[in-house]
Amino acid sequence: MDRAFFRVKYGDTEELHPEPGAASGWGAEHMRGLAVSGALAREAERTVDTLGRGDLQPVRWTLDMFRAARMQPSTTSATVMRDGPRVCLVDTVLHQDGEPVARASALYLRPSETPGGAVWSGGTTPTPPAADHAPGDRERLYFDPENGWGEWADGFATVDRKQIWHFPIPVVYGESLTPFQLAASIADVTNLISNLGSAGLEFINPDVTMTIARLPRGTELGLALTERVEHHGIAVGTAVAFDRHGVIGTVTASAVANARRAVGRYSLRRY
Repeated sequence: MDRAFFRVKYGDTEELHPEPGAASGWGAEHMRGLAVSGALAREAERTVDTLGRGDLQPVRWTLDMFRAARMQPSTTSATVMRDGPRVCLVDTVLHQDGEPVARASALYLRPSETPGGAVWSGGTTPTPPAADHAPGDRERLYFDPENGWGEWADGFATVDRKQIWHFPIPVVYGESLTPFQLAASIADVTNLISNLGSAGLEFINPDVTMTIARLPRGTELGLALTERVEHHGIAVGTAVAFDRHGVIGTVTASAVANARRAVGRYSLRRY
């Protein structure tokens, strides 16, 4: 795949230079949350690899985007907060012009055997699109209850309980996209399926929290909205994340009203 969110340039430090595909629907000068999340997930994953902790798997990913990330060179850093026998916690930061603009926390746990007791499990089981849907130049497919999976259509804006199916976008050009990077970047699209409405996307999300019981299998991932609550311009949306083998976990995104700079329907493909 030729496209990616960044290209790496090396000097005194490694710099991530955003590619056109990293631009946001909120404005060509803004970086997409998918790119920010992917870059920080890459840093967290590399840090855990450096620790030699192949016995762990990522379980929780919390991203805070507290400043607008711009389409300019960025650096990432990581701090190991805890490296224990069963738990590893890594904090990462994205810097631009020497200032932090986003941070993320990755919780890794060591898998073990499932206990024998019976425990309730959720019943949400979204159906992925047929495997013959090739990505081509598309980033994602949209689910219409009447017509199934397909290309973007304006009617998607008013569909209840929206679903998307996302194709892979590498974080860095020339590097293979890992399952964790895939999940962490696509998690940001929860804001779209949660807050897209008849007037476009009028909410912007400063955070995302993803919790997964396993990594995705394959290089495609879906999100299906399960709940949305909104009061006085603050919205919270929750979705399940799923691949072709079933649900892998949940994603929650909070959002604040941004109606004066709403993303119109024709710009949503760049969200």
